[in-house]
Amino acid sequence: QVQLVESGGGLVQAGGSLRLSCAASGRSFSSYDMGWFRQAPGKEREFVAALNWNGGSTRYADSVKARFTISRDNAKKTVYLQMNSLKPEDTAVYYCAARNTDGSYYYPSQLRYQYNYWGQGTQVTVSS
Repeated sequence: QVQLVESGGGLVQAGGSLRLSCAASGRSFSSYDMGWFRQAPGKEREFVAALNWNGGSTRYADSVKARFTISRDNAKKTVYLQMNSLKPEDTAVYYCAARNTDGSYYYPSQLRYQYNYWGQGTQVTVSS
């Protein structure tokens, strides 16, 4: 069992930056792939970024490539999402998710249903 708590959301102007954090509790964090998803009002939850259990492989949605960076610190049981050059269309609730893969896969999944655990979300609002 893994509990996830996101933080770092807020209000920022377009072009600005934010760094989201997701703190995990529980055992075997280092064997989990981690992902970030987001959900804007009236829209479905969508994939943003993911990285595998050791941080050696990452995946990004096309809409955030070259602007967002996902990373993890297994010693701190924390995953981060650095968001630069923010746009109003990045406004959403951002969710952290964990998938227990026991290190079996090199490439992290971008499929929402494959993630076992979810945080409560943190709001990001980008003003124009």
